[in-house]
Amino acid sequence: MEKAASSEPGPETHQSLSDPHQPDRFEERRISSAFHPRTDLENHPERLAATAEGLSTTTSVADTGANPDDYPEGGREALIVLFGAWCVLFCTFGLGNSIGVFQTYYVTDALREYNSSTISWITSFMQWTLNFMPIVWGFAFDKWGPRWLLICGSITYVFGIMMVSLGSEYFHFFLAQSIVCPIGASAVTSASMSCLVTWFHRRRATAFGIMMSGSSVGGVILPIMIPRMIDSVGFPWAMRTVGFMFLSLLAIACCTVRSRLEPQTKPVDMKEYFRGIREPTMMSTVFGLFLVFWGLFVPYAFVILQAKAQGMDDGLVIYLLPIMHAVGLIGRVIPGLVADRIGRYNIMIILATLTGIACLALWIPIKSNAGILVFTAAFGFLSSGLTSIGPTLIAQISDIREIGARTGTAFAFQSFGALTGSPIASAIVDARGGDYLGLQLFCGFSILASAGVFASARYVQAGGFELKKV
Repeated sequence: MEKAASSEPGPETHQSLSDPHQPDRFEERRISSAFHPRTDLENHPERLAATAEGLSTTTSVADTGANPDDYPEGGREALIVLFGAWCVLFCTFGLGNSIGVFQTYYVTDALREYNSSTISWITSFMQWTLNFMPIVWGFAFDKWGPRWLLICGSITYVFGIMMVSLGSEYFHFFLAQSIVCPIGASAVTSASMSCLVTWFHRRRATAFGIMMSGSSVGGVILPIMIPRMIDSVGFPWAMRTVGFMFLSLLAIACCTVRSRLEPQTKPVDMKEYFRGIREPTMMSTVFGLFLVFWGLFVPYAFVILQAKAQGMDDGLVIYLLPIMHAVGLIGRVIPGLVADRIGRYNIMIILATLTGIACLALWIPIKSNAGILVFTAAFGFLSSGLTSIGPTLIAQISDIREIGARTGTAFAFQSFGALTGSPIASAIVDARGGDYLGLQLFCGFSILASAGVFASARYVQAGGFELKKV
């Protein structure tokens, strides 16, 4: 305890300072700088007043629980939080992973008088709201903790699903599914992710992979369950059944998800949201995530329609999304385990490269049902790894006490990729008279470009292109 508070760094701090490019010590370097006022103020004398004002409440790293040695990395409490977060991801991203079901239903039934490009704004705006709102919820989490975010978010999300069941016009579905649902879903998702970060450090990517597997399980169950219920009891009762199921799972989350750290009491400072963007590593990481999300949801939204256009039987088409997410269940966990060993940026670059290649080399040339199934499985595995590793990149380059604001900022920027990706892809299909080649090229090159951007972020941290854990 005393060593953490001392103005002279201990042996572990010397190690991280002597190697400024050692990624495993990034958070320790930031914490060390924050709590060694003599060294910090010699380089930044303008911080004297702020340091003097806050010194009494930030005397030691141990007081904040932000020391890497303080993370439980497991145990009963951490696993309970992980289970609650898993339930949240099943409900939120699990339904988000089923956007192909809604896109197909709206195009062929409820909103068939609209073209697919117009309809795609419902699901793409839903993804945008889901990813943009954490910029608000992140600050609320840092200041007040997760409790009210979980409770109010759960109520709002379930209410939105019930309103979707009553929809009959375009604006009904848009308001309920694109605005109300994702506002609630983003609140519970943001709180769950931010809580989980406080319990894991060395095993963070693994924990996030397990948590994100909830969305894959949801992506397996819901795309089979919803169409079958639509056929048997109709769309309204299908959505109400989903709403009641989510209500029970989110109630579990409200009782189990909590943060290990106490909320901060500092006043509101909107500059926090944008301070990190000026950092080269943060800037390039966020831009890379934007490019990933620009292309990521295109196959999820259009693989069913594209398969039908190529003549795939309806009895087989219904299983494309479940196959994608069943394989993605493995893709959530294995890349996380590997990332904790070889480096999160390293595995992110590999995944982005392979995902882009899969879209260009597999999706474009295939014409058979077997080929579509192969692409679906490959994309499901690789893209699931991208979404589970992405948040851990932000955590790796952030002070844990600012994790809510910085994660929210990253999600807000990447949300614009989710917002515009599917409408752009749909407009390309309409412009080419129903041909999907342009859509496939857009998807593949967007994700492939993100690999180069992540490589630049890795270069900044590693100080070059040498092979090392980053």
